[in-house]
Amino acid sequence: MRIFFGVIFGVLLVYLAGFLIFLARMPAVPAAPPHADAIVALTGGDARLDAAVALLEKGAGQRLLISGVGMETEKETLGRMAGGAARFACCADVGYAAYDTHGNAEEAADWARQHRFRSLIIVTARYHMPRALREFSDVMPEMTVTAYPVENGSVDMASWWLHRDTALLLQREYIKYLGAMAMTAIS
Repeated sequence: MRIFFGVIFGVLLVYLAGFLIFLARMPAVPAAPPHADAIVALTGGDARLDAAVALLEKGAGQRLLISGVGMETEKETLGRMAGGAARFACCADVGYAAYDTHGNAEEAADWARQHRFRSLIIVTARYHMPRALREFSDVMPEMTVTAYPVENGSVDMASWWLHRDTALLLQREYIKYLGAMAMTAIS
């Protein structure tokens, strides 16, 4: 019985250490906007869309792909939501094929190859960025991928342990990240 509890304790300790490393290595929001051939925004919040459109309008990339958009949402609606100006009308594409992060990576890879892009800025929530980078790097290892994480106003990353919902969200994301690591390791 002692061995059983020792193993359980060891597994929990490894899990906790990995989770803390996961949190510590989460990329910070950059002070200055990066530059790449194109920008890919993963759906899941207004902050992501707003940040990606702002990068496009500032010339951080030639084109923008908004990946994982619901079939009922039109490009014009997204443009109005994000306050997209002239560059949005000409240079933003909407991807409807992705249903998860791996699908986002595949959709973006097809789009980037079609346009002959060699570098991408990935825009997603800060807590989602490690998994997104893992998936994108696996699907398109030849591509230079730069993280542009955005903070979600409802997720308090500074004191996550004080907020039950944030702690649970980060735990779920860590578990998904571990799954992505396993899947990309065997692919």
